[in-house]
Amino acid sequence: MIKASHTDRILSLARNVLETEAAAIVSLADQLDQNFITAVQLLLAGTGRAVVSGIGKSGHIARKLAATLASTGTPAFFVHPAEASHGDLGMIMAEDVVIVLSNSGETEELVDIFPLIKRTGSRLIAITGNPASSLAKLADVHLNARVEKEACPLNLAPTASTTAALALSDALAMAVLDARGFGPEDFARSHPGGMLGRRLLTYVRDVMRTDTQLPHVELTATVHDALFEMTEKRLGMTAVVDHAGLVKGIFTDGDLRRLLAKRNDLATLKMAEAMTAQPHTISPDRLAMEAVEWMERYRINQVLVVDEANKLIGALNMHDLFNAKVI
Repeated sequence: MIKASHTDRILSLARNVLETEAAAIVSLADQLDQNFITAVQLLLAGTGRAVVSGIGKSGHIARKLAATLASTGTPAFFVHPAEASHGDLGMIMAEDVVIVLSNSGETEELVDIFPLIKRTGSRLIAITGNPASSLAKLADVHLNARVEKEACPLNLAPTASTTAALALSDALAMAVLDARGFGPEDFARSHPGGMLGRRLLTYVRDVMRTDTQLPHVELTATVHDALFEMTEKRLGMTAVVDHAGLVKGIFTDGDLRRLLAKRNDLATLKMAEAMTAQPHTISPDRLAMEAVEWMERYRINQVLVVDEANKLIGALNMHDLFNAKVI
């Protein structure tokens, strides 16, 4: 158990760490210059891949940068510098852009392989905390990630420096993403298995009910007919259409309850009198996530799907969206 007398020190230290790292990131904004633009241009002009490398804590940041680039339109992978000197240099080609991360800029494993990488013709970007370092001087472009001090109370453990390198790496990846015109659908195609992919790649047409699953009756149908259709199709509603299949209304469980409170002669009551006219509809080419927002906005559980002529082609229920894992 932590003594009560120590809790103030713990919170004070934690706040200091956060403030120190936040200050380190803020200071990077003032350090950005033409070199950052040149680095973005190098990545955009590269016809190969982005090869990212680093060792230790910087290696972890390098792996994250490679993953971020790969998921945002720039093919990228990580190469461990120690493995590079034992054969993995063969993975790097002339058309690649190599990005290395090292706070000191003097990491031996990277300094040793830098000249060999340059011989391949690859362009080099170095992200270091020391503009006068060997890596900074050997690189085609140097991005300065210098911090005043580490957030570690001993000023030893890489903390503020790794946070700064991570933030600067993210800034680089996002600038390249924007310059490529990389959009939400492009991002979703890189993440088809996740929630974002389902939200951005699933359209209404993919989950709507059609054909024999689609409940619909004509204007001349009775409430009795509508209830039979609703029971058979199990959607809690039925579309009401004219002889050409154009949507004229909708009849739901809610409409039935309201009618029961008002009148008893429902069996022969026509849909033209019982339905809710001008119901909410949606196009099959809209994202399923938009249908969710539509339903939540209007507090409805179903929506009819129509074509440009307002002809009924499908129906969507909130449960369908749950089953498709859109929500």
